[in-house]
This record gives sequence, C-alpha cells and structure tokens, in this order.
Amino acid sequence: MKKLISFILFPFLLFPFETEANDNFSVEIEALTLVMEQYKEDTELSDELDVDNKKPSYMALKQDECNATVEVTEKTGLEVVNTESFDVNVCLKEIYKVIN
Repeated sequence: MKKLISFILFPFLLFPFETEANDNFSVEIEALTLVMEQYKEDTELSDELDVDNKKPSYMALKQDECNATVEVTEKTGLEVVNTESFDVNVCLKEIYKVIN
C-alpha cells in the first residue's frame, strides 16, 4: 500500500504545483487583450445596425519579448468576410494595423 501511495505522490514532488503557461505566453495574451479592446470599440461604433452576424476569431504570434502579430478574421458561418492583421508592441502598448 505504501508503494502505491508513493507511486501516486512521487510526480507531484518533482513538478511544481503552479503552472507557468501565463509566463510563457504573456506577450501573446497581452497583445490579444489590447487588440480585442480596440477591435470591440471600433466595431461598436461602425456596425451598430449590421444585419450579418459576424464573429471575429483572433490568433497571436510572438515575435520577441515586446512584439507580437495578431490576426483578426471575421466569419459569418463558414464564410470568411474580412481579415485584418495588427503589429502590437506590448511594452509600449501600441497597435499598428498592417495594410496589405
């Protein structure tokens, strides 16, 4: 019985109890938060009477410790309506729209 208990508890002694996912992805999370806040404000002002039910999806890619690229894709069902890209500087809290 002691072997079974020690076998179950042994992995918890080797690995820390806290997760570090937020530290590893902090740049992406902060960039997504900044873009979501700005994107929500912009869409509320411009599309108050929009009939289509556009749902944005977000994807972030880390470039370095301060910069990330965020891509926003609007979809209505399975159809992609609009795609926009943003370069985000998390350290300065600045968002630059990428013009294709």
